Amino acid sequence: MFIAYAVVTALTIAANAGMAVADFARAQFVLANSAEVNLPRTWLPMLATMKAAGAVGLLLGLLGFHVIGVAAAIGLVLFFLGALVAHIRARVYGNIHFPGGYFALAVASLVLAVV
Repeated sequence: MFIAYAVVTALTIAANAGMAVADFARAQFVLANSAEVNLPRTWLPMLATMKAAGAVGLLLGLLGFHVIGVAAAIGLVLFFLGALVAHIRARVYGNIHFPGGYFALAVASLVLAVV
């Protein structure tokens, strides 16, 4: 079971770290998506920091700080739940699979960390 936890959590770390970098860099696709869901550009650094903190917390969980890893997974689940709500409220369904995928990774990481 630890191997599944380690693999899924490593994927979640990589995905969130990559998106945090894209957010900090204000990549074109990030700007387009945030505009589509009516997210102010001024929020991007804060959201990127949250994704990066979640990735670091998950890494700490893999390194033996279990409680921090679980807390980070809970934070990412809530973060991406908020992203899904933002897409639904804005009626933007064409790319909802992206926050949905990140949400699924976060949920899987949380479940495997708790089991």
